[in-house]
Amino acid sequence: MSMTRGSLDASGLATLKELALVGAIDGRTKLSCADLAERLDASTQTASRRLRRLAEDSYIDREVVGDGQWVQITGAGENSLRAEYATYRRLFEGEQAVALTGAVTTGMGEGRHYISLSGYMQQFRERLGYEPYPGTLNVALGEDSIARRPRLGGLEPVTIDGWEDDGRTYGPAYCYPATIAPADETDRKDRFDSYEPVHVIAPERTHHGEDNLEVIAPDQLRETLGLADGDELTVTVEGR
Repeated sequence: MSMTRGSLDASGLATLKELALVGAIDGRTKLSCADLAERLDASTQTASRRLRRLAEDSYIDREVVGDGQWVQITGAGENSLRAEYATYRRLFEGEQAVALTGAVTTGMGEGRHYISLSGYMQQFRERLGYEPYPGTLNVALGEDSIARRPRLGGLEPVTIDGWEDDGRTYGPAYCYPATIAPADETDRKDRFDSYEPVHVIAPERTHHGEDNLEVIAPDQLRETLGLADGDELTVTVEGR
């Protein structure tokens, strides 16, 4: 399972925003706790505590020196800010579909096991309206799509609740309605135009990183659509 990172509360997010505004999202930036405290309208002790917590949870990299500290926002911290930005866009501009492009790739096989578990499968049937094929289609995202992926945070997913069985806890997952299509317009004419229903599934705990999408559907997508490793797809994700 992936490393468990502490949840980011409102104060942590506000601190990340101020760090980004002084340049820590673009590279290492030097500042003092007093400078940050003034920006946050908080005490120096509070600013120091927030920085320490953000560093412990890997939202920032931090190097303390004699006259302050060097701080840089990590990928996880930037993703949190992007997700917040996507939420505000949804609030003021309405829900936006997110188009992500990547190549079909072979996964590690864990999706087949977890999707077929009864505690998940029953919820899939009830909440998605179909029984998923026991396995996921894995899509390795391109660089631009990796940067856009946090926008999913501004969409409303279908929540699959966590559950317990024989003393073992299984975490929740979040399913986003989507369609898939060949990334190349020519392929859409020669192979298939688009396919739905599919859902991008984002387990709370997974081995995959932000550069990989897991897609579930009622069919075995590789076989049904004639997909192979390396085929380029566009996955257009919407809120429910």
